[in-house]
Amino acid sequence: MISVVIHYPSRMHAILLLAALDIFTVRTFHQVAISPNGKRVAWAERDHGITVADLSGTNRKQLTTGDDEGLAWSSDSAKLAYLASKEKRGQRQLIVDGNPLTGVKGYLAEPQWSPDGKSIAFLLIENAARSAGPLVAMSRPIGLIEEHIDEQRIAIVDVASKKLRIVTPANMYIYHFDWSPDSKQIAAVAAPGSGDNNWWIAQLHVVDVASATMKPIYKPEYQIASPRWSPDGTHIAFIEGLMSDEGSTGGDLFTIPATGGERRNVTPNLKASVTSFRWLSSDSLLLGEIVEGDDALVRMQLGGGSQTLWRGAEAIQWSFANGNSAVIRSSFRAAPEVWAGPIGQWKQLTKVNMLTISWGEAHSIRWRNDNFDVQGWLLAPANVDPSKKYPMVVCIHGGPASAFVASWPRDQNAELASHGYFVFMPNPRGSYGEGETFTRANVKDFGGGDLRDIMAGVDAVVKEYPIDPNRVGVWGWSYGGFMTMWTVTQTNRFHAAVAGAGVANWQSYYGENDIDEWMIPYFGATVYDDPAVYAKSAPINFIKNAKTVIRILACAKDLRRRHTARRLRG
Repeated sequence: MISVVIHYPSRMHAILLLAALDIFTVRTFHQVAISPNGKRVAWAERDHGITVADLSGTNRKQLTTGDDEGLAWSSDSAKLAYLASKEKRGQRQLIVDGNPLTGVKGYLAEPQWSPDGKSIAFLLIENAARSAGPLVAMSRPIGLIEEHIDEQRIAIVDVASKKLRIVTPANMYIYHFDWSPDSKQIAAVAAPGSGDNNWWIAQLHVVDVASATMKPIYKPEYQIASPRWSPDGTHIAFIEGLMSDEGSTGGDLFTIPATGGERRNVTPNLKASVTSFRWLSSDSLLLGEIVEGDDALVRMQLGGGSQTLWRGAEAIQWSFANGNSAVIRSSFRAAPEVWAGPIGQWKQLTKVNMLTISWGEAHSIRWRNDNFDVQGWLLAPANVDPSKKYPMVVCIHGGPASAFVASWPRDQNAELASHGYFVFMPNPRGSYGEGETFTRANVKDFGGGDLRDIMAGVDAVVKEYPIDPNRVGVWGWSYGGFMTMWTVTQTNRFHAAVAGAGVANWQSYYGENDIDEWMIPYFGATVYDDPAVYAKSAPINFIKNAKTVIRILACAKDLRRRHTARRLRG
């Protein structure tokens, strides 16, 4: 138990920092995977292990009890591979049927069976000091300061002999991969050098498994993710778009010949963002999309035409095989649980979250601004009395290539709504859900059109709902932290603000972080080539305009953003 004594200039500040335990202790899931024959489901629950069951939920078996994940079914549905450790928070190894296949030291991720069932490939950082990714806290620089690069490579283990070999070069960092149908090649998104920094310039490669060599076949215009080989082996599909964070995937769907050549956008002018997909046949795919703040599953024919199989005000993580699917579902009023069955006809398999909801309904809000259709979510407090006026907090999401969807609110937004606040969560330009033109509309314009979208959304919400316009606050984290800092230098409309892990000075940030490659697609050039485009969006340059009471938060280990928060604070 931790006791904290604080003095805040507003109740909003206190609520944002001291949230109720029942919100943050909700049980969540890493992953769900349905077997290729569509008859068995496996799920990995955070800190509670891996479970398998029949599609109906019967014949349930608990395989592990730790914080395990990395589920992968063999193509014949007979075996399940996963990553687990014998000790809590210990070294994970690749396990099949309860037996370890590996004994390596390092970071393992994303196992995938070869289609012939003889091997399993996975991502491996040998002797890794920490997990991978630009959103992971940096290792603190102490002692002799020197750059050390841990490359994430593709390792393959032979299931029969347990012999392991690495098939990608020592200087290449692999982000995503997929086996070819004949088990002889692997498609990989990769870049040389720092894995944290170079995802934004990664290219599509093909790996020859036998010779352990790889060659690039496509240099993208923007960022790419999720390569998937077509069932006939002739093409590779992938998602490409302007993405600010690895793992927050969104864009259009493209295909390219497996030998290289011209790419093809198979979702041109899509008014949505593709976030995941899988091949159904060599001429059809199943797409997971964000559409105007909703999640959706869409069947698409390469020859033209699409059909929305399901769309809902929910957030889902899905797996599909042989006409059935398994999903992790959550919404503003339903905590995460595992469901399975035909798409849209799911039956609930788990009941691990029996929680009391202390907030009200959520409303999808739409408005028009600068010729854009914009959407957001408004979470209401419980038992709203229309004769009264309520305070409101605007929450700005991170990214900026991200979106608020109708997922269980495991953050301070739920706590604010529980304490009588309306919470407005806009998806301004730069967000997913309205198509690539919308996602790219904040390039070279941080704090411009996106802020106008947010302010127009505030006007729309205040006009329609019982909200006191004189009691409106704003908060955000990461890009939302920057936008909060920026907002209080551009308007005095908000009466309190909380900025977490934001950036106050883009010019100094560029030179003092180790992930500056992400900035070039958004600012159009390095800070050395075009300092003005960085300066015009820096809150520190407009600090004299700020009148709003603001609290700035930064994590002690967030060396990539902590220094900028200190500068704005003082």
